[in-house]
Amino acid sequence: MDEVAQIAQLLKQTLSSDDNAIRVATDSLDCLSVNPNFHFYLLSIATGGESQGLNISAATYLKNFTRRNIESGRASSKVSKEFKDRLIQALLQVESPILKILVEVFRVITVAEFVKENLWPDLVPNLRSAIQNSNLVNSFNSKWNTINALIILHALLRPFQYFLNPKVAKEPVPPQLELIAAEILVPLLELFHQFVKKALATQDKADIETEKVLLNVCKCVHFAIRSYMPSTLVPLLPSFTRDLISILGSLRFDCVVALEDGYLSRQKTGKRSLLIFSSLITRHRKHSDKLMPEIINCALNIVKFSKNISKLHFMSERILSLGFDVISHVLETGPGWRLVSPHFMSLLDSAIFPALVMNEKDASEWEEDVDEYLRKNHPSEIDEISGWREDLFTARKSATNLLGVISMSKGPPLAASSHSLSASTKRKKGEKNKSSNHLRTMGELLVLPFLSKFPIPSNSNWSQDSILNDYFGVLMAYGGLQDFLREQEPHYMIGLVQTRILPLYTSDVSLPYLVASANWVLGELGSCLPEEMSADVYSQLLKALVMPDKQDLSCYPVRVSAAGAIITLIDNDYMPPDWLPLLQVVIGNMGSDDSENSILYQLLGSVIEAGDEKIAIHIAFLVSSLVGVVSKCIIPNLEPWPQVVVRAFATLAVMARTWESFEPEELKPDSNMSPEKWASGQAAICGAFAKLLQQAWLAPVCTVRSTPSSCIEDLSTLLRFIMLSITGDHMMQELKVMELLSVWADLVAEWHAWEESEDLSIFDCIKEVINLDRKYGLKNFLAKQMPPPPAPPVPERSVIESISAFISEAILQYPSATWRACSCVHLLLHCPTYTLETEDIKQSLAVIFSQAAFTRFREVQSKPCSLWKPLLLAISSCYLCYPDTVEGILETGEEGGVAIWASALCHVSNSSFEAGLTAESDMKLIVMTLAKLIEQLLRQGKSSAVSLQDCFISLLDLSARLKEVQERKGEEEEAEESENDEGSDSDFEDDDEDSEAEEYEETEEEFLNRYAKAAEALENSSIIEEGDVEDQEPETELGRLIDIDEQKVVLSLIDKYHHVLINGQVLPSHLVVKSVNAFPQHGSYFQQSR
Repeated sequence: MDEVAQIAQLLKQTLSSDDNAIRVATDSLDCLSVNPNFHFYLLSIATGGESQGLNISAATYLKNFTRRNIESGRASSKVSKEFKDRLIQALLQVESPILKILVEVFRVITVAEFVKENLWPDLVPNLRSAIQNSNLVNSFNSKWNTINALIILHALLRPFQYFLNPKVAKEPVPPQLELIAAEILVPLLELFHQFVKKALATQDKADIETEKVLLNVCKCVHFAIRSYMPSTLVPLLPSFTRDLISILGSLRFDCVVALEDGYLSRQKTGKRSLLIFSSLITRHRKHSDKLMPEIINCALNIVKFSKNISKLHFMSERILSLGFDVISHVLETGPGWRLVSPHFMSLLDSAIFPALVMNEKDASEWEEDVDEYLRKNHPSEIDEISGWREDLFTARKSATNLLGVISMSKGPPLAASSHSLSASTKRKKGEKNKSSNHLRTMGELLVLPFLSKFPIPSNSNWSQDSILNDYFGVLMAYGGLQDFLREQEPHYMIGLVQTRILPLYTSDVSLPYLVASANWVLGELGSCLPEEMSADVYSQLLKALVMPDKQDLSCYPVRVSAAGAIITLIDNDYMPPDWLPLLQVVIGNMGSDDSENSILYQLLGSVIEAGDEKIAIHIAFLVSSLVGVVSKCIIPNLEPWPQVVVRAFATLAVMARTWESFEPEELKPDSNMSPEKWASGQAAICGAFAKLLQQAWLAPVCTVRSTPSSCIEDLSTLLRFIMLSITGDHMMQELKVMELLSVWADLVAEWHAWEESEDLSIFDCIKEVINLDRKYGLKNFLAKQMPPPPAPPVPERSVIESISAFISEAILQYPSATWRACSCVHLLLHCPTYTLETEDIKQSLAVIFSQAAFTRFREVQSKPCSLWKPLLLAISSCYLCYPDTVEGILETGEEGGVAIWASALCHVSNSSFEAGLTAESDMKLIVMTLAKLIEQLLRQGKSSAVSLQDCFISLLDLSARLKEVQERKGEEEEAEESENDEGSDSDFEDDDEDSEAEEYEETEEEFLNRYAKAAEALENSSIIEEGDVEDQEPETELGRLIDIDEQKVVLSLIDKYHHVLINGQVLPSHLVVKSVNAFPQHGSYFQQSR
């Protein structure tokens, strides 16, 4: 037991506040982890340590240790049967804090062994036995805890909540899940019924343990049927559904209920019950159609309590929200109309509208937590909500969604309903054979007439709270009708906006709550607003954007919702006749409030992106106006920067790109911007950007320099703009370009956010750095520089070395980044001017790039895909520079690397390769590489290791194709221009056809087949995550290699080695013909191979 005591002591040290002690203890634990009994020792401490802190520490270390071992995939990572048995025993007895951690150990093991491999045959029988003999099922004296056992079952079922094999369109139920259902869930549902009766019999005070059993059983069943439907559960669905309805019927919504643990668990069970109903309706219609009448009645009984929404706590409101969702799901099914339509009127009047009207909780959130108010009630693209925010799924949102579904419903109800619908909804005798498109929707027949009975607030009635509160609900309802309104005639929308929304902006009384809602509604309806209405709407939104705060009320939500609506309007192609008033409003409203500034930056960025030359003429003014505001917010040693700074730089980057798109020679004669004014603006913008970058990157920070890496993609855009503006060495010094480049290069060398941020601007900046070096010979671009004293005399990393670190990392990471990174390999190797002193740097780049490219190629080697080409081209560039060095790298780690690479080169050179060589520069590069490779193989006498004949055949074929491309290049360019001119009309026709085809809705089978194919393609690495291959494939820039005549290289090779390559060899007849045509002066050589 000495090991256990030693491990326990080390775990105690990890709880210390001393960082050094923690590091030493962690290293010691890592050394001890090689002991085959290490996980047993950790489990022993986790279940029997001297303190809960020690127990939790041991359990946490065991969780991480197990995950690390299993994810490594080593054979030694298999978990022994003895440990699994001990783990189950421990899980059935430990207290809740330890159980939450150890159950993750169990889940990791079960996913690896039971779910993926279908091993651990005694798991299900043992777990069934444990539940049957647990304290709440069999005997209170049992050492097995029922709730613990159910939590274990929940962890076991968690992986089955999603389809395990997305490559299969209709995946059958996994046998493991069928086994769990038959052996455990079926008998458990019989016990569930008994626990339900026990729980409902004690209404006064809920029994905590009973309620926890109900909750955990519901969680288990939900995971079991969320995607699949085990066959043994089907017969039990009716009785189980009635039990869930009984639980939901016991919940109270008519008063404020004390949130004791037992009743809170009951509410969570009710919430899970409604999620189960939603899964049954949306995923398992075949088994749920007969249950729908009971389910819909249950949901209707829940949502009628929406009138009490302001008095309910979060969990009760979430249940109301799910009740509305269940009704929506039912209405979207075949039998839905028959079941729901008789209740339309009562739903509207007693459930949906009461959830929409303004209440005391809304007013409180407006004043105390305005951001939460906006997220819940007026969400827009301005909001950045990350993760799963369940608290934002409010009853109001679900009620609005249900209203939208009702409004789109067509046709009369199939069941009679007194007072539910007017007689006008009945089908006329002669209409039964008409298309459903001719039927009037419930939006026309019911929803809008219902909403029209609420008067718009005016000078005479605005003091009545009920009028204001009800009209808030009317506006929220309009926001949910966008699908319905999009299908109406333009005059319909014009009348609605003019009579029911715009008058709120011209009222003599201040109505901030309603104006904010009206802003949001106009934003929601932006995509279906008639063009003739856009100017009036824009004018009112512009006024709302500058609404000042009242004495006792903030108007921040009004301004934010107005900004969001203006963005939507502009995104839907509305162009104001004059942009300047909007730009002046945005700049003028920039103040000390970071939250509001952040919104205004986002609005400004959208305006700049949407504008044209009319916006460009104002950019110099905008940049100079913003420099001071942004400068005050920059804190150099703060990482990450505040959101307002991030959005400010994003907006400035948009301005930089927009300005770049208008070159002085492209300005129209009648433009407001003369070439002189353009040059002046360029200089002003460049100086402003340099000032901000110097503050962000070069400002001294106390004694330790820490340069923030925030916004690196947007700051790269600004840096590139500065480099494009350079016209001489004096500007390089004035703007401190070299200092900025050094910092930027160090930042990108350590940048790893491939999946979080866009990297295009960084690659564009790299290309511009190389261009700048060509023009001015940048100091410290190639050569390392010694830092000034008192720093140690260790040379800093040069700019190109930092860039190479970024490039090599990019090649290894994201597929789309791989394409762009490989294009930079050619630039960095062939464009700079290397001297004898810097030749070693070039060689180190070739080593780094070839290692990264070949490592990535081996990962995708199993199946030819679009990534082959950029990787092989990158290796080729390195090979042409240092063939012996690159061959050594390819052979490192595995013999035959050169042969693998050569074979792949021949494959991509073939015209039948799907992502083959089409660009002249790519073909030229491969031709020179194959020629160099063949010469190397002949010189080294290694033709047996690599198929010399295949390489030579590929060389001849590609050389001939390259010559054909070069000869018809001019003709093809002319043909392409004429095709583009002729194709413009057909493009419009295609657009019309596409718009007509948009109405087609794919079937479930088509949907599943499409996603199965996409999943298979993703697994085979045959698609790129970001964009199409055509969008990712930049032109290969060969630098100094472009001056080499590749045809002379090939001819020289044939002259020198024809006796080996051609004499005595049988070449394909079609290749002989092509080669004779391409190289007529060597025709005699090829004739010998016939």
